[in-house]
Amino acid sequence: LLDARKGLAMFQRVDVPVLGFIENMSYFVCPHCEERSEIFSHGGARKWAAKLNVEFLGEVPLDIEIRETSDQGKPIVMSNPDSAHAKTFSDIAARLADKVLKENKTRLPPKIVTL
Repeated sequence: LLDARKGLAMFQRVDVPVLGFIENMSYFVCPHCEERSEIFSHGGARKWAAKLNVEFLGEVPLDIEIRETSDQGKPIVMSNPDSAHAKTFSDIAARLADKVLKENKTRLPPKIVTL
């Protein structure tokens, strides 16, 4: 999360809107027993989003199918569109699209600075 916090600070300094936080590798579901394990620290992105008043957009699991299909250039939403992982990405994308629409309606264009 340190990199995310640094990135957020940089974007705020240059007045670039931050549309939300997504927690990557949030959890792992065992393919054999289907037990969910939070291998890394879980919930940090959600906590920081709340603390910084930024929307939390979702959690992406650590999953071999996501990695393999991404490495092949075939995102999970195309290679296995009916999967739970595809739904996760689709839900995040829908929330993000909604944020972009709202931002475009309310935000003034950036000031052009001439030197």
